[in-house]
Amino acid sequence: QLYLEELKKEMDIMVKKIDLLEVQQRKLMGQSLGSCSVAELQEIDIQIEKSLHIVRSRKAELYADQLRKLKEQERELLEERRRLREKEMRERLLRPLLPVTLQTEKGEPEGGCRAKHSSEVETDLFIGLPEARP
Repeated sequence: QLYLEELKKEMDIMVKKIDLLEVQQRKLMGQSLGSCSVAELQEIDIQIEKSLHIVRSRKAELYADQLRKLKEQERELLEERRRLREKEMRERLLRPLLPVTLQTEKGEPEGGCRAKHSSEVETDLFIGLPEARP
């Protein structure tokens, strides 16, 4: 029975604490301010400013982190773009030589090529698709 009375007292204390917290929460939310004194309003203002500072600091931290990630992603994309352009340039430079290479791979014996091919080597550099030449 003594134990039950202690539990009841503890419950009453908890209920009062919950009521005080709810009143404080309403005041911080801007509700039920009519009964507040100037000192209480100033204290609420200070608490709100501190909370606002914490929220803004966290938001700035998240934005900075997001910006860092986006800059890293931009750097990676620029690097990929550079690699793709280099690959494209290599392919363009090798494209005029491709038909000759394919022709020699098709049916000529290894290690040798016909005299006609070896004496008719073009040394001009062409950028773009090969055109019919005389």
